[in-house]
Amino acid sequence: MRVRRAVTVTAVVAVAMVIGAYFVLRHIGENLPLRIPMGRACVVNAGDASANAASGSAASSGAVALDAEQIANAATITAVGITRKIPHRGLVVALATAWQESKLENLSGGDRDSIGLFQQRPSQGWGKPEQIADPRYAANAFYTGLLKVKGWEQMRVTDAAQAVQRSAHPEAYEKWADESEIMVRALTGEVTGAVACSVTEDGSHGPEAAKALGASLKLDWGNIGTADVADLVGVALKVREPKTGWQYAHWLVAHAQEHGVKRVVFNDMQWTADSGEWARVTERGGINAGPAGERVVAEVY
Repeated sequence: MRVRRAVTVTAVVAVAMVIGAYFVLRHIGENLPLRIPMGRACVVNAGDASANAASGSAASSGAVALDAEQIANAATITAVGITRKIPHRGLVVALATAWQESKLENLSGGDRDSIGLFQQRPSQGWGKPEQIADPRYAANAFYTGLLKVKGWEQMRVTDAAQAVQRSAHPEAYEKWADESEIMVRALTGEVTGAVACSVTEDGSHGPEAAKALGASLKLDWGNIGTADVADLVGVALKVREPKTGWQYAHWLVAHAQEHGVKRVVFNDMQWTADSGEWARVTERGGINAGPAGERVVAEVY
């Protein structure tokens, strides 16, 4: 009898553990914010805890995983904000809003007539459908709305976002605050070598790819200085300080899949599409030649 009872108890405990594990895994699966397609995974690192403390960041150290479309859109939203001199906090609010509204995907539709990264509605005065579908226009429109909110800098991320979006779920934006802080620290150049992507070679190639990359850079960053590099099929950007250089370098990696970028070099560091990682440059030559820290160079396939 005791043996049978012990077996029964053990079986019940085992079943309970299986059920518990199921619901835990189900909860985790439902709350994973991002999908990572094979061969197109991107990771953004926040840096270590000491770096966060030194910068005054409220976000804990960690990493965020995104796919190629998400990281490219995040980089564009951030670049548009930087060119408008939007404060760090505003960039975090913008990314958190886009994550909640579209998972950083430029959606062609949504609730009623909602469109794009921020799910803005033409019927509510956000612009024409074709305008809202442009990530740069959408980001600019969001920042314009945010700057009209009195005291937004002192608000919680979710309250500032809600003041612009007027969502039916006003608390939803807050769950993306930490991830957005990590993203902003990387994309604004506060952390070096922080955006790494593994990309495939199925994008654009050659001079046309380089031309398209240069055009996209100007759309996001405005009139930025360029440099001539012998035998380079790609772009070279002049920079005056490391932070700006890392802004451009991270943007280039974020848009690598879209524009066929195979290598980015800055300040004796390089990212390659083959490795998907940043590493120290061991030999200076070719596109690596020139003063370290004074230009960012991107080479296309």
